[in-house]
Amino acid sequence: MVLLLPAVIFSQETFKGKVQELGTEMPVPGANVYWLNTEVGTITDFNGAFSIPYKKNYNKLIISFMGYKSDTISIKNNQDNFVHELSPSANLDEIDLVSRKKATSRSYLESTNVMNISSDELLKAACCNLSESFETNPSIDVNFADAISGTRQIKMLGLTSPYILIATENIPSVRGAAQAYGLSFTPGTWVESIQITKGAGSVVNGYESIAGQINAELQKPANSDKLFINLYGASSKRLELNTHYNTQLNKKWSTGIFVHGNSQQEEHDVNNDNFLDMPLYNQINLMNRWQYIDNENGIVAFMNFRYLNDEKQTGELDFDPDTDKLTTNAWGSEINTQRYEFSGKLGYVNPELPWQSIGMQLAVSNHQQDSYFGLRVYDIEHNSIYSNIIYNSIIGDSRHKIKTGLDFTQDSYDELVEDTDYVRKDNSVGGFFEYNFDDMDKLNLTAGVRADYHNRLGFFLTPRVHARYRPWAKSALRVSFGRGKRAANIFAENQNLFASSREINIQRSSSGDIYGLDPEIAWNYGISYMQGFNIFSRKAELIFDYYRTDFQNQVVVDWENPQEISFYNLKGESYANSFQAELSYNPAERLDLRMAYKFYDVKTKYQTGTKIKPLIPEHRVFANLSYETEIKKNSQWKFDATYNWLGEQRFPSTAANPEEFRVGEYSPSLSTLNAQITRVFSGRFEVYIGGENITNVRQDRPILAAEDPFGDYFDSTLVYGPVFGNLYYAGFRFKLN
Repeated sequence: MVLLLPAVIFSQETFKGKVQELGTEMPVPGANVYWLNTEVGTITDFNGAFSIPYKKNYNKLIISFMGYKSDTISIKNNQDNFVHELSPSANLDEIDLVSRKKATSRSYLESTNVMNISSDELLKAACCNLSESFETNPSIDVNFADAISGTRQIKMLGLTSPYILIATENIPSVRGAAQAYGLSFTPGTWVESIQITKGAGSVVNGYESIAGQINAELQKPANSDKLFINLYGASSKRLELNTHYNTQLNKKWSTGIFVHGNSQQEEHDVNNDNFLDMPLYNQINLMNRWQYIDNENGIVAFMNFRYLNDEKQTGELDFDPDTDKLTTNAWGSEINTQRYEFSGKLGYVNPELPWQSIGMQLAVSNHQQDSYFGLRVYDIEHNSIYSNIIYNSIIGDSRHKIKTGLDFTQDSYDELVEDTDYVRKDNSVGGFFEYNFDDMDKLNLTAGVRADYHNRLGFFLTPRVHARYRPWAKSALRVSFGRGKRAANIFAENQNLFASSREINIQRSSSGDIYGLDPEIAWNYGISYMQGFNIFSRKAELIFDYYRTDFQNQVVVDWENPQEISFYNLKGESYANSFQAELSYNPAERLDLRMAYKFYDVKTKYQTGTKIKPLIPEHRVFANLSYETEIKKNSQWKFDATYNWLGEQRFPSTAANPEEFRVGEYSPSLSTLNAQITRVFSGRFEVYIGGENITNVRQDRPILAAEDPFGDYFDSTLVYGPVFGNLYYAGFRFKLN
């Protein structure tokens, strides 16, 4: 979705009001509001507020929402402070409405399987950047990519992040050169909310999504705190500062300045292998954000200007980049990234027909990474242009909605891999159409198709379908299927390979046009069931998800020979099955419990046979417990704890190594515990303390042949768990409204 603008922003001849539940002050978001015998209508926003075009001959207002009795209200004139209370029908009670206010929630109404993570959920842990924002979420797996770079890698449905479309305000952002480290380039305090979509997602957002989509919404200058300061410090001597300043320049323009800086300059070698357990780094991250609202003409616009400078150094303790760079004096690595971005949005909603809107997006970025790993050089420059236009309307009435539009993407890559230069330019242009049917009761169906032409991938179609059916009260049964296609950037996506002695082997195909390889194509199928119910008069939700991804073609990343890493096109079967059962329960007032069990069956046909994909636990157990005391005089305590248990993970084969440089076939299982306590002193000031990996679990020997890093058996990629051990932190947040 490009830019959806609710009708509530208009101040011309409009009728404004609010819809809430009878006998309470609980807002009813998403309620349909329209004038009798007209096509003039709108929906209520998250706070239950609405604004609808008004004429003197409009005198009957209809308000309806699933689970409530529809009402027709006589309106004699355009009155102020209109509030209407809807009565719940017999098959829906207040429990569903309360669930909408949770820090993490799923909708019973949408056709897609989306989890909404609010800023309240992000504050449960010190999520210093986007890669650390999923520790309290069972749908996303987080692990370190290697034992040297400190990079966190995420997985969904058993597949790594390249198969997930990661966007910032629905503009694809973590892709191409940014794939390995891009999640760490968005500070957590900049994020207003996150939407996680399981399955192929919407055709509106592109054709690359296979396992799912993650979208991060940023703080808006017009409704964010005027001043925000966050200072964070950890026992590892990591320091971080976040400062936001927002101001309204006039009735239409608002702007915000966001400053983020972090530093880690203390050397740590807990496991005594003579290698840093985490890199030394400095990052400065700046954003200037502009927001424009023209109430009278129905126009909203955003502009973002961003600059990033990120510097990392890692390797042996005695490595000095001034004297040892690209020598065998000591093994070391530097990863220096500069990134410039501009993004803009422009949206218009027809004041007379608020269901008609048009939006445009433009994003331009330059990403420059200069890096080396021991004696290996890897530099990449990526220039990207992304643009689209989307039109939203209805067919007949608001039960039938459509989205259609065009988009254009251009990516220019220049990669230096050791002594080889890879240069290419990718262009794609496409059109999409998506239809949504919502009977406002039992059925919600979204069906879409894309047609794209790519200079390397050719012409292709991308169909996707999502459907939600309500068999009975407080339930949602969802099914989905869709196709995805993408060009694999094999070096940018697998930069951990450079921190090993493995030789790089690309087995080119006769038709391959991207590093001599063919594009990846996969189908994703899913079914999900959600049921709300009561346990001892307290609300609960039970969710079952099953998803399968079948690859028609895949660029296989083969680590099964410990002396090399091979890239080749799939010849045979490759699939990922993912099952998840999740229970959310509110056992007492202000106490929330979330538990989940996840099972993965991920296999690929390698040249040595069909094998379980390495370093993916077959079983995982997750539990999160949070409690908040009652607010008294604006003060409050908040407690949160997260437990993860990971089953054994298959190592890629090391049988060809000498015995002292081998690992077992499977890793041991492990469990970690994170916790945080927050003390809110007022609406302006709060402090927090917490710990990560409190149980102090550490992987034994995360680096093979650490004593001989320039030898034949050096490998830092066989990481299945924490390397550093436990870490404790503290910080404060201060804000002025």
